[in-house]
Amino acid sequence: MTNNEISDVQLVINIAQQTLTLYQYDKEVAHYAVSTAKNGIGSQQDSGCTPLGKHVIAAKIGAREPMNAVFVGRVPTGEVYSAELGKLHPKRDWILSRILWLRGVEEGLNKGSNAQGGCDTYQRYIYIHGTPDSEPMGVPRSHGCIRMRSEDIMELFEQVTEGSPVTIVAH
Repeated sequence: MTNNEISDVQLVINIAQQTLTLYQYDKEVAHYAVSTAKNGIGSQQDSGCTPLGKHVIAAKIGAREPMNAVFVGRVPTGEVYSAELGKLHPKRDWILSRILWLRGVEEGLNKGSNAQGGCDTYQRYIYIHGTPDSEPMGVPRSHGCIRMRSEDIMELFEQVTEGSPVTIVAH
């Protein structure tokens, strides 16, 4: 897709409702419960917050991996998440199944830097990704990313492309 094309698919993430909605040709086609940042809304580097504004999917990662594949640094570890694995590593921030890496497109809001310092969604490694089923949805619990059920992220992954627009709104 070129920059001049209008994408037929777009995502809207609503922080207050803890939802992600998939629209195709401006019609709602899917609705998912998500979990955004426990630290709230914000775009500053190291804030642990979920950034607002207009983004695009910069990269789709994990297309050929099994459900619940474990990623560290966007690379599959070869592990598949289970409750037992979770108990062995209770402090890990699990990134599972698929990754949609976001890139902000609004300079000074979610791209580049501003008076407070770095605010770049891409450089902050903000993703939409799978999480263990034991983690609650509809409750802010992440370190800045948008967490989804593995089944949901795998379904969503097939419906979007790199360059698909993603808008994150407060309410």
